[in-house]
Amino acid sequence: MKNAKPHIFLIGMMGSGKSRVGHDVAEIMNYFFIDLDHEIERQTGKTIPDIFQQDGEAVFRDQETRVALALNLSQPCVIATGGGFPLRNENMQWMQKNGTIVWLQADSATILARIRDEDRPLMPKPVNRERIDIILTERIAVYERADIHINTEIYTPRNIAAKIKKILI
Repeated sequence: MKNAKPHIFLIGMMGSGKSRVGHDVAEIMNYFFIDLDHEIERQTGKTIPDIFQQDGEAVFRDQETRVALALNLSQPCVIATGGGFPLRNENMQWMQKNGTIVWLQADSATILARIRDEDRPLMPKPVNRERIDIILTERIAVYERADIHINTEIYTPRNIAAKIKKILI
């Protein structure tokens, strides 16, 4: 992909591998890595589940946008976004302006297997495939706007990182 913008934004459902792949992409491309959820937790002093529980999803989404738009993008970065981050049009426009958007795809069965034992704000236990399908259906049209689509079911995180590098360089 010639004339790639300097930053790489990873989008996709929870459990699609954004954080893990992001670390690998940053490492092999010598980019700075930012996990947006970790940055929100650092700045607010609260965990993501606590923000959802205490303040609600709308407050979390506002914080997510505020933190992202204030990021220091003076050096090339790989940014792992939260699964709902691209749903706000201003966030999608910001990513399109500043970088290449990569959608890490996974079907609901794969996501279920990956997050089954985790505590996620939008996925209360017991985690079920039907709830994942609903969220994925709500988000897929936005995710499809990404510049690059990569299926994370068939590649290791390191292979995905190498594939992203090959596409961009």
